[in-house]
Amino acid sequence: MRSSLQLFGTGLLQVFFVAINTVFLSKSLYLGVGIAAFMISMVWSYNVKKVVFGTIADRVAYAAGASAGSLLGLLTSEFLSRFIQNIWA
Repeated sequence: MRSSLQLFGTGLLQVFFVAINTVFLSKSLYLGVGIAAFMISMVWSYNVKKVVFGTIADRVAYAAGASAGSLLGLLTSEFLSRFIQNIWA
């Protein structure tokens, strides 16, 4: 169970940053893109072996976390984008 929760968390975290980066790219927020891209690579470097050599249950846990991370990343990036654009406006 602990392993599944860790995979869920790493999936959530990685795709969270992918979702944020996608929104930042679409709005040309350069600092946000740089930070999010760095974080994507950092998380990926820690979790790649866990998923590749894991069981189907491990992969499902990772994919569920990735789905949650995508939704959370969208919400967060929209909030940050609006916040940053209001500061610069």
